[in-house]
Amino acid sequence: MNKKVVLAFSGGLDTSFCVIYLKEQGYDVYTAIANTGGFSETELVKIEERAYQLGAVKHVTLDVTQEYYEKSIRYMIFGNVLRNGTYPISVSSERIFQAMAIINYAKEINADCVAHGSTGAGNDQVRFDLTFDVLAPEIEILTPTRDMCLTREYEIDFLKKHGVHFDFKKMEYSINKGLWGTSIGGKETLKSEQTLPEEAYPSQITAKGEETLELEFVRGELCAVNGVVYDNKVEAIRQVEAIAGKFGIGRDMHIGDTIIGIKGRVGFEAAAPIVIINAHKMLEKHTLTKWQQYWKDQLGTWYGMFLHEAQYLEPVMRDIETFLQSSQQNVSGKVIVKLRPYSYQLVGVESSFDLMKTDFGEYGEVNRAWTSDDVKGFTKILGNQMKIFYNVQKRNEK
Repeated sequence: MNKKVVLAFSGGLDTSFCVIYLKEQGYDVYTAIANTGGFSETELVKIEERAYQLGAVKHVTLDVTQEYYEKSIRYMIFGNVLRNGTYPISVSSERIFQAMAIINYAKEINADCVAHGSTGAGNDQVRFDLTFDVLAPEIEILTPTRDMCLTREYEIDFLKKHGVHFDFKKMEYSINKGLWGTSIGGKETLKSEQTLPEEAYPSQITAKGEETLELEFVRGELCAVNGVVYDNKVEAIRQVEAIAGKFGIGRDMHIGDTIIGIKGRVGFEAAAPIVIINAHKMLEKHTLTKWQQYWKDQLGTWYGMFLHEAQYLEPVMRDIETFLQSSQQNVSGKVIVKLRPYSYQLVGVESSFDLMKTDFGEYGEVNRAWTSDDVKGFTKILGNQMKIFYNVQKRNEK
């Protein structure tokens, strides 16, 4: 009997090559695509048709969008996670959940091997390999594209010789679309001094003027958009994307350190993540204490870094998630946002947990909970350590 291999299949050039190649090596190839919210039903049908045309024994679509939200996106919102203060960790976080879905399916059908089409030059190879190896060390990992150092031209010629004539014309830009943003790679992203042109972005600007967007959060989770309540938080995110995306909001270039040690550069558009995270952060400024915000910033940064670098399964991630969720008990209220082409403005918040709404006083105006003598004494004690330091410095200068 031939060995059974489950191939993480996107329908693109690399994974299409892998189907034919693995078949030639004597494997029974089962293809699986893990959808984290980036594929339409029409696209999924076309991918399935392609898998069978290539000779897959069986193809499955594994929808893990809801799991992706529950176990990752909500915590990235709680932590206001933007890698290097810019990138909402779109593709990075998706890959882990795709890998988990693929390896779980491989175990279900008692596969001998699992395969992916990642090259040796990026982060995804580590994310897939590490997740597969941790969750199923008994299953062999096959990576033909990486191991053979293949070029795009070689793969196209290989497929043509095998009677496969899909339109694999080299596109100027590679696009990875998901629920939590879309990444765009192209010739400009390979150079430090250039940026993506307007036409490289999948979503074009169609809105003009100004539009008000109201986002309502309950314990840190987005639950309503413009007064419409969403039980399914995934649909709330999609609604924000539909509204803010038409203004061209959330476009930027991310430059960061890859897992393999080199610098990487990628363009992205992420209207919903950028607006939601920054609206959520503003609400937290009103409803959390100074030290809650401080430690959330520290742990949110670590959470994002670990997520990006394939460490989602590290137990400390569950500990950080517990902290992040606990911090959201009072993060409830409405945030008003003004949308304009290429930009947005956080107008303000309405929340019963707003720490500005207090009987203690109004900043810069009036104090009610302390006297002027209290402030004089407080300031005197507050300055003691600095006064001691400068007193000693002056003494040693003599």
